[in-house]
Amino acid sequence: MIALVVTINIKPGFKEQFMASMMGDAIGSNNDEPGCLRFDVLQDNEHENRIHLYEVYDDDAAVEAHRAAPHYTKWRAEVADWFDGEIIRNIATPVYPAPEKWVKRPPVD
Repeated sequence: MIALVVTINIKPGFKEQFMASMMGDAIGSNNDEPGCLRFDVLQDNEHENRIHLYEVYDDDAAVEAHRAAPHYTKWRAEVADWFDGEIIRNIATPVYPAPEKWVKRPPVD
């Protein structure tokens, strides 16, 4: 099991468009990817143009399937010019709940 904690800074003036596109990727990840156990979008409380993603996947193959999914490639193309600096990615291993306790979340609108 693999967790990704991703921090993205958005250029001023592009937040609304970025978030609309981000929702397409998040909903597609949660609803259409069997190996994606969780895909959360979090708003940073101190920086209005910073978001965090919390993603949990079954394995490396599920992460690669996510990166090849149509909703992801569409999102990357749409938002490519709206990043303010480098994306920060941290890879982690979920400890609690234990991996055998994880279940796929139901589809989300």
